[in-house]
Amino acid sequence: MNYPVSIELQCPFCGEVSDITVDAAEGANSLIEDCTVCCHPIQLVVECEDGEVIAVDISRA
Repeated sequence: MNYPVSIELQCPFCGEVSDITVDAAEGANSLIEDCTVCCHPIQLVVECEDGEVIAVDISRA
């Protein structure tokens, strides 16, 4: 079962704030998303528990 959760992130390059959707059923996962404004790659490490996001680490990829 998928648990899509929307999280807000701030680009570490340009500072733009945007929303992305992650699958909270996966436990801890890592992904790279491009900023919707400056197109630089953003590394996200998302920790989930019981279908909820408990921590997000955002850095330059």
